[in-house]
Amino acid sequence: MAVIRGSSGDWEVVIGLEVHAQVISKAKLFSGAATDFGAEPNTQVSPIDAAFPGMLPVINRYCVEQAVKTGLGINAEINLVSVFDRKNYFYADLPAGYQISQYTRPIVGKGKIRLDLADGSTRDIGITRLHLEQDAGKSLHDQHATLTYVDLNRAGVALMEIVSEPDLRSAEEAGAYLRKLRSILRYLGTCDGNMEEGSLRCDCNVSVRRPGAPLGTRCEIKNVNSIRYVMQAIEHEARRQVELLEEGGAVEQETRLFDAGKGITRPMRSKEHAHDYRYFPDPDLLPLRLDANWVEALKRSLPELPDAKKARFIEQYRLSPDDAGVLVAEQASADYFEAVARGRDAKLAANWVMVELYGALNRLGLGIEGSPVSAAGLGELVDLVIDGTVSGRLAKEVFAAMIETGKGAAFLVEERGLKQVTDSGAIESAIAAVLAAQGDKVAEYRAGKEKLFGFFVGQVMKATQGKANPALLNELLRKKLAG
Repeated sequence: MAVIRGSSGDWEVVIGLEVHAQVISKAKLFSGAATDFGAEPNTQVSPIDAAFPGMLPVINRYCVEQAVKTGLGINAEINLVSVFDRKNYFYADLPAGYQISQYTRPIVGKGKIRLDLADGSTRDIGITRLHLEQDAGKSLHDQHATLTYVDLNRAGVALMEIVSEPDLRSAEEAGAYLRKLRSILRYLGTCDGNMEEGSLRCDCNVSVRRPGAPLGTRCEIKNVNSIRYVMQAIEHEARRQVELLEEGGAVEQETRLFDAGKGITRPMRSKEHAHDYRYFPDPDLLPLRLDANWVEALKRSLPELPDAKKARFIEQYRLSPDDAGVLVAEQASADYFEAVARGRDAKLAANWVMVELYGALNRLGLGIEGSPVSAAGLGELVDLVIDGTVSGRLAKEVFAAMIETGKGAAFLVEERGLKQVTDSGAIESAIAAVLAAQGDKVAEYRAGKEKLFGFFVGQVMKATQGKANPALLNELLRKKLAG
């Protein structure tokens, strides 16, 4: 639990997150209009999305399926009967003047997400509910000097709003929660989690209190579109509230925006309550009734999710919890690792994936799907290390060449003459030449200065252009120096 130390004592931060996850679907929640990102403005708008008179919404079955799968993936209750409501709040970019959402009877009830914390502990964060709703369009304020333009392509796109309990206690925990939730959504294939494109957005509810005291007044920070910004917004808002309270002021319940450029939150509007929206069941949509057998079939069809995969990696591959957690964070990374590890030393494979591959991909700004080196290609290189064809140091040189050229490991070893020297005669010859040239240091070593051993190893490696087998070199060198 993170504690803010103020001038008058300690304060506890209480955080709840509302995540809006755009459903992966080719059509919108209540219309057949397309949902492709980046289309020309207002080219993906049906008469229903534009709220033409007489147009009636029709629920998209696939969006319902995606919401149920997500509920199952976060260990939540699936409500076999749910109701769509009208949320009467004027959106300039939602032509009907209201949003179709869910309120008292959502499609998914209480659930939980398990966090793996930095200190190695785990903690369950409660989920209050997941409900389906339609997204609003986008107002464009920079297209004209005096007019606001509207793009309705996003209007009506299906969203899952996933609401957590106020169980989070620090910006770090909030970041871990979002990473875990995004990972689950991607494994399930229900949301791509792309925060840059707006398909995953977060509202942060933040309050502070004395440890053990009742909950304080919360402020909501709207539409934060990166995990880093979520953490920065929470840190600033918590500090702001503590300073305000310690100066004798009071926190007002309000909606705020995060200014990423300045790293601060600023007021947007006073916070509305549920009654301000005048929710009532949408008269154009009947209650949604799900078949229990259909839900059970969906549950059986779910993929292996991050927690289960992590446990399997620890048991099957004997990986540490930290390494397993890194590898299962994204399904593509987990699949890549398993392909490299199949039939090989799993710990060595994990090291190559997490250190060399991830390092190269970070430098290139690529995801694992765009890796210049395939899993089969990296497996080939690991084989060359295991059978002694190349040393670990030379293998890194080969890997760098694989990233640069796209060529195979075995081909590059031959092409560049990087094969490890395992001929004891050749290594003995190099050792003899080095010891002959360093007679004074040989005398110092034999007189007790054993730290010089590393110096001799380096000199022999230099003489063999780094190709001497390290284990064999150490063995032969110790014998020569002992003689």
